[in-house]
Amino acid sequence: MTEQNFSLLDRHFAGFLAGRSGLSGVKKERFYELAARVSLALESGHSCLPLTAAEQELFNGNPLVSDGGRTPLVLHNGRLYLHRYYTYETRLAGQIKAMAAVTLDPGRGEALVDGCFERDPAAVDWQKEAAKTALKKSLTIICGGPGTGKTTTVVKILAILLQAAEDGRLPNIALAAPTGKAAMRLSESVGGSVKKLDLPERIVGALPTAAATLHRLLGVRRNSPQFRHNRENPMPFDIVVVDEASMVDLALMSKLVDALKPGSRLLLLGDKDQLASVESGAVLGDLIRTLPANTVTLQKTYRFDENIKNLAMAINAVDGDTAWGLLEDPAAENVSLLRADSLDALVEPYARYMARVNRPGNGDFRELFALFNSFRVLCAVHYGSRGVEELNRRIELAMAKRGFFSRSEPWYPGRPVLVTRNDYGLELFNGDIGICLKDPDGGAELKVWFERPDGGLKSYSPHRLPHCETVFAMTIHKSQGSEFDEVVVVLPEEDNKILSRELLYTAVTRAKRAVRLVAEKEVLRLAVSRNTLRYSGLTEFLVGRTER
Repeated sequence: MTEQNFSLLDRHFAGFLAGRSGLSGVKKERFYELAARVSLALESGHSCLPLTAAEQELFNGNPLVSDGGRTPLVLHNGRLYLHRYYTYETRLAGQIKAMAAVTLDPGRGEALVDGCFERDPAAVDWQKEAAKTALKKSLTIICGGPGTGKTTTVVKILAILLQAAEDGRLPNIALAAPTGKAAMRLSESVGGSVKKLDLPERIVGALPTAAATLHRLLGVRRNSPQFRHNRENPMPFDIVVVDEASMVDLALMSKLVDALKPGSRLLLLGDKDQLASVESGAVLGDLIRTLPANTVTLQKTYRFDENIKNLAMAINAVDGDTAWGLLEDPAAENVSLLRADSLDALVEPYARYMARVNRPGNGDFRELFALFNSFRVLCAVHYGSRGVEELNRRIELAMAKRGFFSRSEPWYPGRPVLVTRNDYGLELFNGDIGICLKDPDGGAELKVWFERPDGGLKSYSPHRLPHCETVFAMTIHKSQGSEFDEVVVVLPEEDNKILSRELLYTAVTRAKRAVRLVAEKEVLRLAVSRNTLRYSGLTEFLVGRTER
């Protein structure tokens, strides 16, 4: 690895430590490189950096490195950590192991399970198995792909726990997700499931239907990475449900588990085949691999398009040829290939959206959000001829040529934007999507409106927003937790190290009705054949002895 791979932060961090390492010459240069590499590893989603035996020898006796002590670097079992991330892993592992080992008395809940699930003696009802596990475990992980009924299952579990509550004391329940969009989807899904169940009014009233982001649940502190709720000030909830748990990174999961009150239950819902978190770690995957007694995988698919399902299955089966055959099959009309030069296919759905924005009497902003969210262009990369930046430029230019706005105006009605930096004061976070629209109460004044997890809308002046970018097209990573009627997935013209099976699966499963793919056959085959690799010691800590 050469120095041009390192960011400015990597180089400054490595230089700071190397200057205090007590080393000189070649040894100091090697120390610098390894310190920069562990910093770069974090930026790449790893929680640690595996070292060779020769690399480990460099740290013997160095005052900046220990096997878990209060030093900037920690070297444990051949893995180099920044101290903070070693603490996150070991602490989380200790807490999760303790939770996973708890066996609870299901009480009256066991007798209620059969009544909540359909009986099919010919097949295992995995939703029912998930309910049985959740009644007996403090920690339950419910895994499954789109349409397998994860939310329906958890609503039934919550209803059972409420009805089985002793002494009439109903447990306090929280619903959460990593992003605002995922929280809104969870709220909608839970609300829809509750309406379909025949439950006593008292139980329906106790079931939460509004989900919060994890940041809001934990209590944001302005200008601080720490939250209001922690081990000393735990959250008041008896049951915490977290959807889209694959998106939760190591640091956030550690802080969440830290903030659970003693004796509470944690239910994690997620899809193990999706991309891991953008930040460090692959926590959900590590937990599923090491905690089979706490994990139930839902296997029957409901309400999911058969062609999209088959495409997703081919991708997961590492079968690029079958995936390509499905895309070329004229009988599968809603799963198809798209020519790279077919810009009209990207423009027309947004032209309909922009026409609706500019129509008089467009005061129903929720309708505009629904229309905008019905279609999305998803790119694997940010730069290049098939990257987010270029496709946003081309789509925006096509919209301007149709007269929807002037290119000289940076803000215009209908401009969709993606927040790329957290602003705790405004409660806007990386990944939130807003739409610029005229304030219905302020004449021609433009504001940017964001959907909130509780179903409401909140507006901000464009000039108050944290850094954001136009989002007619977005990266597949940023699309996690979202769902669209139709997606166009755009892969780069040549192989790229970011391409993986998980990336392509995540992109395809964002669609409810139709998937179109811009790709060369060989690039798709390479993407399907490659798994995302995350270096982590969490599995080892969960299986072995963990110090806290």
